[in-house]
Amino acid sequence: MQKRHQYQSELTWTGNKGNGTLNYQAYERSYVINFAGKPILEGSSDPAFRGDPSKYNPEEMLMASLSSCHMLWYLHLCSVAGIVVEEYEDEAKGVMVELADGRGKFEEVTLHISVVIQQQHNMQKAEQLHEEANNMCFIANSCNFPVKHQVEINAIHG
Repeated sequence: MQKRHQYQSELTWTGNKGNGTLNYQAYERSYVINFAGKPILEGSSDPAFRGDPSKYNPEEMLMASLSSCHMLWYLHLCSVAGIVVEEYEDEAKGVMVELADGRGKFEEVTLHISVVIQQQHNMQKAEQLHEEANNMCFIANSCNFPVKHQVEINAIHG
């Protein structure tokens, strides 16, 4: 039995400087994203594409989505397996290529994860659960490029 989950967001372009898209330089790439009942998220294109570097760009948000989805699945799987995670950090790095015709695509994203667990005897299982988290991640399963992970696990008790 499949469960269906629906999500809704509202995006509003805020970059009209008075002349709309009269020419490539005439407008800003800024926008806001609104999810009901949550703070507004300010976005823009990547600075390489005339975007505002102080705002989130779609590429960063994709990487953040992959990173957070993996973490949430990993914490769930550890909880079920009786592994107590004390700390979790991830430095996601992605490679996007821009093609000659102007299109672009991600080639890969690698999650560089550092985890601290309570018991050293759980380290092997804690590392294996990253593979399962990657397989369960809704966002990673929706991508047409590999989502890899490099993991460092430490224990605070022997």
